Amino acid sequence: MAEWELLRSFPVEKHFVCCDDMETGMTELKKSDFYFDLPQELIAQDPLEDRSASRLLVLHRETGEVAHHTFREIINYVRPGDCLVLNNTKVIPARLMGVKEDTGAAIEVLLLKRREKDVWETLVKPGKKARPGAKIVFGDGCLRAEVLDVVEEGNRLIRFDYEGIFEEVLDRLGEMPLPPYITHKLQDKNRYQTVYAKYEGSAAAPTAGLHFTRELLTQIEELGVKTAYVTLHVGLGTFRPVKADNILEHHMHSEHYEVTRETADLINQTKEKGGRVICVGTTSCRTVESAADGNGRVQAGCGDTEIFIYPGYRFKVLDCLITNFHLPESTLVMLVSALAGRENVLAAYQKAVEERYRFFSFGDAMLIQ
Repeated sequence: MAEWELLRSFPVEKHFVCCDDMETGMTELKKSDFYFDLPQELIAQDPLEDRSASRLLVLHRETGEVAHHTFREIINYVRPGDCLVLNNTKVIPARLMGVKEDTGAAIEVLLLKRREKDVWETLVKPGKKARPGAKIVFGDGCLRAEVLDVVEEGNRLIRFDYEGIFEEVLDRLGEMPLPPYITHKLQDKNRYQTVYAKYEGSAAAPTAGLHFTRELLTQIEELGVKTAYVTLHVGLGTFRPVKADNILEHHMHSEHYEVTRETADLINQTKEKGGRVICVGTTSCRTVESAADGNGRVQAGCGDTEIFIYPGYRFKVLDCLITNFHLPESTLVMLVSALAGRENVLAAYQKAVEERYRFFSFGDAMLIQ
């Protein structure tokens, strides 16, 4: 089955990270250990009108106890001296619908990573129609493309040809690359962006941040909580399921991140003064953990991370995590299980199902503290 069809039939959302600080000598960890049963009707199809009106499940990782709130009540769980870490990546309208120039056959292209100015690594459906040399036309012909090569995992390198500014053409022709489990059409592109999105480059949103409004962030800052911004462009991993039964054999792809000197200093000062580092989303978590040295100090800089966090990982920076509810057997469920314990996480997910929480990208939130 082709990769894109696989995504449609078994849509697993996953992101990437590195795992070089393990405290166990484990040789096997089964994917099936991270399975849970989820009724399809609990998969949120549309964002709420009020971002902060979503529900919030608070999980106490030491005891496994849970509490139920609305998201705007997150202000009751932060305190002066804490640091909230947010990923300010911006999603590009990366899904393009075109036709093959010679046959008129429909082709769907998902932009994954810019390799050079007009050359992108892409996911193409159907791939058999996108052999090297194939030419694709989008819209009224103001955007054209040629397939240059087939690379890892069957992805295509494509060179685009256009007049004007690529980002403006893309904004006009492209669609938001919503996960395949969302079947409703998004009416407002901004609802798949955080209110603090700044740097374009993601193929998917850092969805935990979708719950924040500007007003809520202001209220949090007025409490004496610092806000720090990192950038991690969410890439190919979001669209790849875990295929290996033993997750230790799972191959992670890389994603690009950047941490400024200001952010590194702010996080390090928070730790030194006894404050907590609260990451908003697994992308922020993976960024600070990737950027930290052996002593847990975050280093300014940029790079590519393949960090894979699963049970046994020793967190160097993160103290608390705000996150959404993730897909069964995904790397994200493995990450939160590393923080709160697999049994606690699966029990909390079961409670969320019983309480009819909304799941996945447009769903409700969880605070692990």
